[in-house]
Amino acid sequence: MRKLPLHWQILIAIALAAVAGSVVKQFSFGGNEAAIFGVTYLSIFEYIGTLFLNALKMIIVPLIASSIVVGMQGIGSSGNLGAIGIRTLVFYATTTLLAILIGLALINLVSPGTFDGRPVGELLAIDDDDGPAIGASIETKGAGDVAEIFIRMVPPNIIKAAAEGQMLGLIFFALLFGFFITKLPDNLRDSFSRFWEATFQVMMSMTEWIMKFAPIGVFGLVAGVIAKTGFAAAKPLAIFSLTVFAALCVHALVILPLLLRYVGKVKPYATIKAVSPAMLTAFSTASSSATLPVTMRSLENNVGVSNSISSFVLPLGATVNMNGTALYECAAAMFIAQAYGLDLSLGIQFTIVVVALLTSIGVAGVPSASLVAIAIILGAVGLPVEAIGVLLVFDRVLDMCRTSVNIWGDAVCATIIAKMRGEKTNVDV
Repeated sequence: MRKLPLHWQILIAIALAAVAGSVVKQFSFGGNEAAIFGVTYLSIFEYIGTLFLNALKMIIVPLIASSIVVGMQGIGSSGNLGAIGIRTLVFYATTTLLAILIGLALINLVSPGTFDGRPVGELLAIDDDDGPAIGASIETKGAGDVAEIFIRMVPPNIIKAAAEGQMLGLIFFALLFGFFITKLPDNLRDSFSRFWEATFQVMMSMTEWIMKFAPIGVFGLVAGVIAKTGFAAAKPLAIFSLTVFAALCVHALVILPLLLRYVGKVKPYATIKAVSPAMLTAFSTASSSATLPVTMRSLENNVGVSNSISSFVLPLGATVNMNGTALYECAAAMFIAQAYGLDLSLGIQFTIVVVALLTSIGVAGVPSASLVAIAIILGAVGLPVEAIGVLLVFDRVLDMCRTSVNIWGDAVCATIIAKMRGEKTNVDV
């Protein structure tokens, strides 16, 4: 019997949660909550949701560390880390930064975290009364001087930094650690590399295993929100989702085509058509890793990019280039801050941009893995990690959209790099 795809399981879970949450809310009145054997249904929902969120938080440190170390080993040991490697890394960093800034601008412009001039925290069943305390915590985390961000990138105790959730320092350490593994003698490097590759594969398997329980976790989180607030939370979340979708469209249909046309000298929309099989696969699977073979085939057969370029640029992109994911991470953090009624300073917003850029490097190419990265960003700026739960209502659809943008960004980079190397393609102007 064919197994139901995860995204359908999650959508069904959301529908069931809407029914269960509304029924519990309907039968909770006069200060008495609906209960079974003395245990309220709301507490059961919250218990299930908390277990799922704790499982996600549990894997943050080893997943991010092993992912970045393995990625840097691949970059540092590649014979292509010359002109092609530098151009590829610069392009990936630039487009990811542009995507983050587009998301930041639209979230600030639309302000989906406020409704009728008030924070939507109460509608989302998060305690916006905690806003002042959280705001004070954010200030102590380093809003004042932007230079403080770079101080936190070099912690005096990396183990303590990881334990306290200071992921910026862990990411920087992992980048250096992975690169310098490649400088070891062969007899040491091979065994060390295999250890980290094995660790990464284990963490990927754990992530995929935890995500199998996503429908149950999503059910608990969504049912809990609806049991508290009814369907009042749907409107701000829908506005947030549409804002993110608009930002993804601007990046995918304006910024990247302009780069193709004026830097790569190719026809942008002919290129979109050529790589559409990969983008559709990314949309349906929500996995950059699973889409990689289709992306390579589309680039080589339809666009005309050589295997020597695609075999280096695309696997690297599947690891470090997450345009859509980085945009979403930044937007989600800003939305949660707005929901708590916080007016973030430019320094804190800059922190969010930097952490989103760095964490996008370590996001696993599996469905909903960006939830881990969002937890890192929230922790880095002092926002409650538990607030991730409100994002899960529309997360799966947005995950499919942002994965398509990730793949499109990889394809654009490979095409431009090929043109810079003097290759002729099937989409030349």
